[in-house]
Amino acid sequence: MTSPAKAKGSQWERDVAKYFNESGFLNVERRYGAGNTVDKGDINGMRGMVIECKNLKTITLSTIVDEALHEQENAKADYGVSIIKRRNRGVDQAYVVLTLKQFIELLHETSRAW
Repeated sequence: MTSPAKAKGSQWERDVAKYFNESGFLNVERRYGAGNTVDKGDINGMRGMVIECKNLKTITLSTIVDEALHEQENAKADYGVSIIKRRNRGVDQAYVVLTLKQFIELLHETSRAW
């Protein structure tokens, strides 16, 4: 039997994946494989990016960011990003958290396309 907290987290992962799809990122999906010893994030389909989804009562940014960075390392990805649910807000109002270093790298990468 799944715990209520686990069910809440799984639903958040599905909601985030669905929002990506509705926003035009059709290859994005929830990553399956709970219990995998080498966690590579919760969302699949964003090349070079590990996405960790969090739906927590108490937000502890240091722990959340460290987890995303660890999963980024596991996946050998360029970026480790956390998407954190805001209480009583829709998916589109979630927090997106990454280190400043990675944010600057991402800005440099995307600005090359301009």
